[in-house]
Amino acid sequence: MTEQGQQDGEPFEKRHRDGSLWARGRMLDETMHGYWEWFRLDGTMMRSGAFDRGRRIGAWTTYDLSGAVHKVTDFGA
Repeated sequence: MTEQGQQDGEPFEKRHRDGSLWARGRMLDETMHGYWEWFRLDGTMMRSGAFDRGRRIGAWTTYDLSGAVHKVTDFGA
């Protein structure tokens, strides 16, 4: 994030074949950057986490089919 509190990069979304949301986040210089979320076909969140110019950072959360936290993996700073 910038000093002004705004996120770097351009908003980005990718869709499943049926048109439902598959992933959303931001792209910076054609690379995943900042907070991202991935969704299953039924719309439930599957995973969330952050990138620093394409490198996974911080805590990444995987959710089960009910939306409850299944696992958290820490990728560090």
